[in-house]
Amino acid sequence: MKSSTAPRHDLVLIGGGHSHVQVLRSLVMKPEPAARVTVVLDQPVAVYSGMVPGFVAGDYGPDELSIDVVPLARRAGAAVVLAPAESIDPRAKLVYLEGRPPLPYDVASINVGSTVRGLHLPGVREHALPTRPIGRFARLVDDRAVSLAALDRPARVVVVGAGAGGVELAFTLGARLLRATGRSPEVTLLDGGTQILPGYPASTQRLVARRCADHGVALVHGGRVREVTAEEVLLEDGRSLPCDLPVWVTGAAPLPLLAASDLPTDAEGFIQVRPTLQVPGFDDLFAAGDCNSMADFPWVKKAGVYAVREGPYLTRNLRARLHGTPVAAYTPQRDFLSLLYLGGGEAVASKWGQARAGSWVWRLKDRIDRAFVQRFQVLGPDGAPAPSFPTMETMEEMHCGGCAAKVGQDVLEGALSSLPPAPEDPRVVLGLSHADDAAAVTTPGGDTLVTTVDAFEAFTEDPYVVGRVAAVNAISDLYAKGIDPSHALAIVGVPDGRPSRVGHELAQALHGVRAALDPIGCTVLGGHTIRAETLTVGLTVTGYLPSGAKLLSNDGLREGDALILTKPLGTGVLFFADMQGRARGIHVQQALASMERENREASLVAREFASAATDISGFGLAGHLGEMLAASGFGATLNPAALPALPGVESLLAQGLRSTFHDSNRRANGKLLRGDTAHPKVPLLFDPQTSGGLLLSVPQDQAEAALERLGEGTRIGTVVPGEGIQLSSD
Repeated sequence: MKSSTAPRHDLVLIGGGHSHVQVLRSLVMKPEPAARVTVVLDQPVAVYSGMVPGFVAGDYGPDELSIDVVPLARRAGAAVVLAPAESIDPRAKLVYLEGRPPLPYDVASINVGSTVRGLHLPGVREHALPTRPIGRFARLVDDRAVSLAALDRPARVVVVGAGAGGVELAFTLGARLLRATGRSPEVTLLDGGTQILPGYPASTQRLVARRCADHGVALVHGGRVREVTAEEVLLEDGRSLPCDLPVWVTGAAPLPLLAASDLPTDAEGFIQVRPTLQVPGFDDLFAAGDCNSMADFPWVKKAGVYAVREGPYLTRNLRARLHGTPVAAYTPQRDFLSLLYLGGGEAVASKWGQARAGSWVWRLKDRIDRAFVQRFQVLGPDGAPAPSFPTMETMEEMHCGGCAAKVGQDVLEGALSSLPPAPEDPRVVLGLSHADDAAAVTTPGGDTLVTTVDAFEAFTEDPYVVGRVAAVNAISDLYAKGIDPSHALAIVGVPDGRPSRVGHELAQALHGVRAALDPIGCTVLGGHTIRAETLTVGLTVTGYLPSGAKLLSNDGLREGDALILTKPLGTGVLFFADMQGRARGIHVQQALASMERENREASLVAREFASAATDISGFGLAGHLGEMLAASGFGATLNPAALPALPGVESLLAQGLRSTFHDSNRRANGKLLRGDTAHPKVPLLFDPQTSGGLLLSVPQDQAEAALERLGEGTRIGTVVPGEGIQLSSD
């Protein structure tokens, strides 16, 4: 990522809740040059709570109530850290993250929502379906519904908690289970007090109670749960409720993040805030939504409407704090329009002590909810930019990082061909005369020392991830030779900035390198640092091949060998799309998981079965396969339809997106292709890979055994006499 004038402050948004998505949309519309913004997410997608009952009833699909925070953040110019926050130190101004170094901030905001009360009770975690986290609940509803379809009787559902959420689910779960099982369930709504919908006007309580009677929802009052089993909900007073599906809607409880942080909290453990949404004693820390507690307004309920209303105030106050100007106070409304969905196209409106029900209320709720969510949906259901989201009026030319930041293959080959022949050296096993992944020399003791060097510019603005992926990418060169890496030296180029920020970025990158190398026993011996326009991480890695062991190379292809690819393709186009806010967060997360997974298991399979191997990196599959074919004097048939792609990549290619390095690879290697080059997966051949898989050439009679050992490997073609790559549907 290209750096420009360094911002003065680091703004960290912890969580992707209803308030923070408003902050991000504001930054899309009006960037904040004073701050470098980072969003910390445990999950890339936020689910709008107001539409969950409609989703349960079957009125919405998953995409309609989901806000993909990652493309929204990227459009806002924010970096994204996909790691759960574990605690916050407001004095040191650090956000501690799971499995990685802490993240410093100058100004920060917390908008992480809440969990539900009573999860510690016996059997709740094993048998009940908690409604929070909302995203997890939305994903699990269908799974639990399908499991109930095997019953030979109506399912028995107990909704524990008779607040607004419990009431809505008591009605809407019936429609969901009717579709899944073919039978209307027996639904019981368990209320811990004497009246459902505590805090609502009596008129609303009476109206909803009548609807419960009309729809066969049984009301049980004064019941507090003692234990949940696989077949019943046991109450403290000795009663038991037969139950196949306990749904836990018991009210909000703070997430563990809050208890682990040294922050002022109320009696229930929620973060105390002033009317400005600032945490008392820590003016640079804000909290919004369900995770906060407003001491000046103790009557405020845990309801999504307050997180929505707090969004504009939070946005204004974060900007004000960054610029040192006065912040504004938020005064919540005591009474607001509450809209409860009862399923079947009917909803209840409640305000000013009055209650009304009907289809018109549902249409109003539907219109309000859809309008809110669509404000933050950058991408449509097909992955293309949503027409309702504002377009970016200006966008500086983007240059891909990772292995897509290499010099083009034709340029490299031209430069190398201009060099005079290397001096004769009998110790060289692999050197300049071999177009291979690594260099190898013999040692006086008869072993073979194998060395590689690799470096690339950042492909994402998370330096820890850049360091980790750079290390995994570098050691793949040795794994392709059948060598375990043993030692490494690192070189890191860091952009100019204030010393604390430079130190943080350097430390994050080096922690990422160590996170990749320490578990496999590869020791980092030291390295070098430089100033650079863009974060750049490189490594020199060495390993030893014992005397008599097999050194894999890329020139050992044999006629009839099966070509097996060990990882899916598409990192180049996916991270190019990510830079533009056009990649789904879940797809970015899945790609990072693939890139962070080292190729040792594939290397072990290669050592047992392969006649030749290479790793797939910046020159793409066509480039690296072309090198193997040229070195071995063979051609290959390739089935484009068999090419494995990372999730979301085929859609991006269909939209016409290509990595900035794609054309260079196509110019260098397009001439190798024969046959149907119009197949929609052919562009994958030229997509530059960062930390890609290995390409193995395996004897035909051992291909199935190799694939079984790999688990996720894919056979993509066959080595044949001739030259070039023949595209075939076989």
